[in-house]
Amino acid sequence: MNPSVDSGRSINVALYRKPLKGIRYKEYVVLLCSFTKPPTETTMKRFNTTGPIQNDIHYAISPLSRWDMDEIEALIVERQYFVLHAPRQTGKTSCLLALMDKLNAEGNYTALYVNIEPAQAARENVEAGMRTIIDAIAENAKHYLDDQRVGVWVHQILREFNPYSALQNLLARWSRENPRPIVLLLDEVDTLIGYTLISVLRQLRAGYTDRPAAYP
Repeated sequence: MNPSVDSGRSINVALYRKPLKGIRYKEYVVLLCSFTKPPTETTMKRFNTTGPIQNDIHYAISPLSRWDMDEIEALIVERQYFVLHAPRQTGKTSCLLALMDKLNAEGNYTALYVNIEPAQAARENVEAGMRTIIDAIAENAKHYLDDQRVGVWVHQILREFNPYSALQNLLARWSRENPRPIVLLLDEVDTLIGYTLISVLRQLRAGYTDRPAAYP
């Protein structure tokens, strides 16, 4: 099998018996190759079913038009926790990212999207799982909000608190020191396993009575 390469697209190459030129391996190779070029005004858009929508390269409708924004905004104003559930590849992540952008643009809340799926690999190791989740929150606060504070607090939080309360204390400190109420949008929570999942849910629940001044 000889793959052809279009320099403007991404291709997946997997389980090739014949060697690819310039690459050494034994009988099989699983290889992910990305060949990309920056999108331009003339780049042809494509339909997307492989992850969040990127408006510059994908056909899309407004993600927020797909759900009842009045209901979502009412839940936020009422300081409620809520769950967004739907089949895979139906636009959940795109909706959460769009909601984050909308809330931040309006200026009444500080909204942050965080995908915590990497913590699945920790399985029953609560300490490793909490470290992964806390690191993800800090990194996304830096990436989406240009907020460096959360990353600075991480090491102190992990030193002072055990993994069964570290997440709760990080979110509490961030909420107390942030000028606006925080809306935290956690994605892929259902991928967590065992005690790591239980600890996340219990820590989120434990801070419920302190929102919004001291908890998201």
